Amino acid sequence: MDNSKIKRYTVTAALPYTNGPVHIGHLAGVYLPADTYVRYLRSNKREVKFICGSDENGVPITLKAKKEGVTPQEIVDRYHKIIGDSFREFGISFDIYHRTSSLTHHQTAEDFFEKLYNDGVFTEEITEQYYDEKAQTFLADRYITGTCPKCGNENAYGDQCESCGSTLNATDLINPKSTLSGEPPVRKETKNWFLPLDQYEDKLRAYIESHKEWKPNVYGQCQSWLNAGLQPRAMTRDLDWGVKVPVKGAEGKVLYVWFDAPIGYISATKELSNYGKMGIWNPIAEEYYINQINTTSFDWEDYWKDEETKLVHFIGKDNIVFHCIIFPAMLMAHGGYTLADNVPANEFLNLEGQKISTSKNWAVWLNEYLEEFKDKQDILRYVLTATAPETKDNDFTWKDFQARNNNELVAILGNFVNRVTVLTHKYFDGKVPTLMELTDVDKAVIEELQGYPAKISSSIENYRFREALAEVMNVARLGNKYLAETEPWKVIKTDEDRVRTILNIALQIAANIEILIEPFLPFTADKLMKMLNYGGHIWEDAGSIHLLKRGHQLNEPVLLFSKIEDEEVQAQIDKLNRSKLANETNAVVSPVKENIQFEQFGAMDIRVATIVAAEKVEKTKKLLKLTLDTGLDERTVVSGIAEYYKPEDIIGQQVSLLVNLAPREIKGIVSQGMILMAEDSEGKLSFVSPVQKTNNGAVIR
Repeated sequence: MDNSKIKRYTVTAALPYTNGPVHIGHLAGVYLPADTYVRYLRSNKREVKFICGSDENGVPITLKAKKEGVTPQEIVDRYHKIIGDSFREFGISFDIYHRTSSLTHHQTAEDFFEKLYNDGVFTEEITEQYYDEKAQTFLADRYITGTCPKCGNENAYGDQCESCGSTLNATDLINPKSTLSGEPPVRKETKNWFLPLDQYEDKLRAYIESHKEWKPNVYGQCQSWLNAGLQPRAMTRDLDWGVKVPVKGAEGKVLYVWFDAPIGYISATKELSNYGKMGIWNPIAEEYYINQINTTSFDWEDYWKDEETKLVHFIGKDNIVFHCIIFPAMLMAHGGYTLADNVPANEFLNLEGQKISTSKNWAVWLNEYLEEFKDKQDILRYVLTATAPETKDNDFTWKDFQARNNNELVAILGNFVNRVTVLTHKYFDGKVPTLMELTDVDKAVIEELQGYPAKISSSIENYRFREALAEVMNVARLGNKYLAETEPWKVIKTDEDRVRTILNIALQIAANIEILIEPFLPFTADKLMKMLNYGGHIWEDAGSIHLLKRGHQLNEPVLLFSKIEDEEVQAQIDKLNRSKLANETNAVVSPVKENIQFEQFGAMDIRVATIVAAEKVEKTKKLLKLTLDTGLDERTVVSGIAEYYKPEDIIGQQVSLLVNLAPREIKGIVSQGMILMAEDSEGKLSFVSPVQKTNNGAVIR
């Protein structure tokens, strides 16, 4: 969208499920980049509404409630408060943090569905859905697990395989079972309302292809879906928790969570507009919180239905299809709504070399961090932004956390600010000295400083926040270099006027840093602003060397950052290791499957085979294309082991191969068999191989 035509911005951050606290993966993937972007827009005096809230209608919530033996309402009430409080304390500056259990949301979602229903958009279909006879209930996608037909992962869900990332239908699973009873489900007829995505395929393709500037992971995944051909998708579910379907004959049904969740952005904007200047945090019901600084009266439709509004969705990569295909199709079907101008989705953040796992407590939880690292929000904000998984998965380690704080925040940014403010107090009683005659060194520094705001703006406007933060730190490096070259502590003995100029310029650099760093490190910017004893500057002021006037009185210097000691970091590493040990100790061994007859086992032809060639499957991260010598022939097998093995490392490896499995096409490759793998308690795969090398084709009995 042409920036000159933009009157306002609607920025949304993915609604977190209220089945647990948020962790650093959520922050790095969604909430920090979104907050940085919004703070930047506000500094530029742009009209923006920053929208988020708790997603309280997802199946993960009902699963959590059943596990704990409590009601879903108790779960969402508990975690809505934990998440909301954590976001506020961490400085995530939502204009509203709403919840999808609110009356406003239920009415908005029901009205949206009813509009599409009355317009004849939906198709009513009686289909066979999985039903748990023991629990006497239809099963939502996440209540079903089984073997992924594409990679062989035995713990795939009914809507997605988290091993290979494929989107699935529950009926695609091999050997499905109910997570409620552990029993194999049966198929039973039920009526649901489907959104005919196939009828919107041309419009969606035109929409997607008009945004080739989107991140490659977003654009590529959308094209993959479109090229595979869109299919109608059920927008209702047989459940008793969620937004009720507002039509006759839909008793016992609720809206599909990915129908009502994105509508949560709209209902939250409505709620914000209803409160205007009267926004408050409700301490009793804890229904929402509102940013009281930005609660002037407005019309919510301006932020959703005006072509001069820029809509941006910040999400994780696992939500791309819902925000780029399903939600736009819903808005197209409804009519009158603007579509997202950009959907900057980040990749995943790992922790200490392993996937973050909430079920195994392998995570750094935000609420716990805030308790254990008091007043150190900006250290985590800095590290997560500096290592953000913008283009590929990245890794957070506590040692890197310590090193970036000590070697960058303390030694570069904090050191520069401390040196210039301490010297100003020492030589000029804390008053900004007069700018005297400029040297070539001074002019070069000023010219370089003036180039940074535009450079940083360009990076932020294009959602490259790591790059933008690095440039802000380069401003601090510029200040340190300038002081090192000019050595005011030496020059003061012979030329006080020269020192006046040096410290004036250095203080102007510090004031510029306050403006430029606020979107990233708001607590640090506030501390620096108080130290410099000024405020009110906005982004367009950045680059100026006249931010602090001659004779302006500074406040006493304080340290922006302090070193993090080895003991603090080791305590966090030990905490993770205790979680790992507890999981290994309490690892649940899969129960023995039902007995089979010898004839059934005898029907499986398992042979020793040797991998003679291996390569990655294009446009996937988890699949390898293997060529195997079975002693009978050479055949191709696609296996989801790329996370654990490099192609070049497994050439010559002998494996156990099920050779008489019916061929299956995976990513355009015909896979002729399945390699047997062992999966440990952490989900890591390893080959099932003969102890001693044997001939290819040897039968495993």
